[in-house]
Order: sequence, then structure tokens, then C-alpha cells
Amino acid sequence: MTIEISYENGSFIAPIKAGIVKIEGDGVGPEIWRAAEPIFLEAAKKEGFEVVFIEALAGERAYQETGSALPVATLEALKKYRIGLKGPLGTPTGGGIRSLNVAIRKALDLYACVRPVKHIPGAPSPMKNPEGLDLLIFRENTEDVYAGLEWPANSSEAQKLIQFLRDELGVQVDSQAAIGLKPMSETNSKRLIRLALAWSIREKRPSLTLVHKGNIMKFTEGAFLKWGQELTGAEFSQEAVVRAEAKENDPRLIVKDCIADNMFTQVLLRPSEYSSIAAPNLNGDYLSDALAGQIGGLGLAPGANLGEGLGVFEATHGTVPARKGLDMVNPSSLLLSGAMAFDHIGWPSVGQRIRAAIGQTIKEGFMTYDLARLAGLNPIGTMAFGQAVLSRL
Repeated sequence: MTIEISYENGSFIAPIKAGIVKIEGDGVGPEIWRAAEPIFLEAAKKEGFEVVFIEALAGERAYQETGSALPVATLEALKKYRIGLKGPLGTPTGGGIRSLNVAIRKALDLYACVRPVKHIPGAPSPMKNPEGLDLLIFRENTEDVYAGLEWPANSSEAQKLIQFLRDELGVQVDSQAAIGLKPMSETNSKRLIRLALAWSIREKRPSLTLVHKGNIMKFTEGAFLKWGQELTGAEFSQEAVVRAEAKENDPRLIVKDCIADNMFTQVLLRPSEYSSIAAPNLNGDYLSDALAGQIGGLGLAPGANLGEGLGVFEATHGTVPARKGLDMVNPSSLLLSGAMAFDHIGWPSVGQRIRAAIGQTIKEGFMTYDLARLAGLNPIGTMAFGQAVLSRL
């Protein structure tokens, strides 16, 4: 019996017993995995499925054992099994990679970062009415700042580029400036927006907002908006999508846009008026973390990196080295990312069971340090939280 997940006509199809690549990660990664793995196994079992975790290495442990922070075998495993679930990764000193997370996304062309942000009833929040927040963020994952095209001040590369800008384009740049480039292409922008449109229509979300800074960066972020509008008109029928302000009881997806800085104001003042967001890389990065803060923090924020027939789901917080070994960190980001993975492979009942158990645990006042301090409660540890969720599946 195969445990490999197949991919047909844009959908993942998992057998009853399915293999998922497991990357523990660095820092607190192994701790949150120890708390989460029994929950994944039991939730699948209760719904009549079986998940088999295929361990792969990345990060500090991989570097120590193989000499590579991102072994070829790990990328091959992700290609073979199609779905991966990972903890946070640091980048080892001397590893030759700026960011392991970015390296994985680039190597597998995981062009879309998808971050759902939804308040869990009972979770403490700095907002008065966090229950109004239920957003899907689609962030372009390959270009913009993720292109990694920058050079330090006074380097020969920066000075060559400054000289070119002066001589060939007549642009005056301080000779001692650091230089970075911001590439954004029609192809990569459109495939991200296409995914956001299709996903939002499928989930019957009221609107999709294209977030950009096109009033200033007219040929990059302004083009992101233009390409999105072109795509909406060319590929999606007027029966499904309309480019207009929301109308009461209109069943179609409303496609609108918002300047990036104004978007931060809008999601604070009127979060219920927004349901999906598509954004270039940097805008989406800032927004997704800021929105996570509105529901209690990154400990409750799942994330997925998706490509054609591939998906890597991950805890969205960092390695938290100061908390390593202290049994303090919330495993819910990894748990909720796993729930997303189960949804994605066609096991939505497993994902829902996990989300319900987390919600019940928090509602009853059992919280790790990150949430307990906001609620004024005594915290429980990572493993105790995991056990509490497990008992409520």
C-alpha cells in the first residue's frame, strides 16, 4: 500500500494511510513537536486515517550531521511525499544560506505563503472585539525582498550598481549607499493572485483585497494591482467575481484594493470588512504578523507555503532560543499548521478535530505563557498543553 499523496487537477489526494515529511526544526522545534505529534496521530486515528511521519533534516542538526543545513535528501523527500510539516528553523553560522525557510521555498518554488488569521474564542487579545477578525492572507513568496538582491554599503558590487545608475540612467544615488533591488514580475504576481481568487471563491469569502503601495512604487506594487485587476477580468466570470464595493447579499467575490499603510488602519478599525488579502512579499509579511498579534500572537498563527503539487506547512514563529528547554512555548502554531495540512490533503475532519480541541483547551483557561500572561492566568507548560489538547480530541 502506497503512503504517497498524489496530485491531480489541482487537488491533493491522500490514501487512508498517508506519509508527511516531518522537520523538527531548531530551538524549541523539537519541544513543540513532542507535544504535537501524539495529537496529530490520535486525531487522524479518530477519523479513520493514519499519518506516517517521514523524518527529514534541516537546520542546525542537519548541519552537524551532514555538513549541509539543507540536505538534498530533505528536498527530495518533500518532492516525493508532496506535503511537509516543520518547526522553526535557524540558519547555522557558515551555512552559506541567508535563510533556510526562504531557501526551501525557492528550491521547491513554493510561490504562495498562506496565513489564516482567526480569533479563537477565549483566547486573550489586545483588541476589544477580536472575534471580528477572520482573514486569509496570500503573500507572494519568491520576489520582492525574498529575491535577496542587495549589497552592503561601500562594497564593490554596490558601487558598480551606483555608477551604472548614474551613468546609464541619470539617477543620483549616494556613493556610500547600500543598494537593494525589488523585482516583481507579472507571472509571479498573477499566479499568487490567481490562487487567492480561486481559494476565496471556493470558500465563499465575501471579498479579496489587493494590498499594495502603488501610489509610490508605481511600476512594481502598482503593477501588482494592475495585473491583479487584469487577471480578475480575463480569467474569472462576472457570475463569480465583481470589481466593485461590497453590496449587501451579493454572492459574488468582491475584488477591491487598499494602500498598504491604510490597510493596517483598516484591519484595526474594521476587521470584519475584510476576508481575504493578496499582497506582495513584504506587505504580506508585515500584515500577517501584525494580524497575528490581534488574535493573541504568533503562537496561534499557522502558515503554509504552497507550490504546484507541493506544500510545506510550518510554525510561523521563530526558534525562540531563550525559551529552549524551558517547556514554555505554545505548540498551537505547529498544531494549527498541521490542521491546515490535513485540510489540504482531503482530511478536513482531522483538521477540524484538532482546531476544536485547541479551542476547548483555551476556553477552559489552560494556556501556555504567551497567552496566560495576557489573560492574567497561571501558565501551563508546552507538554501539559499538548496533553490537555490530546484529552479533548
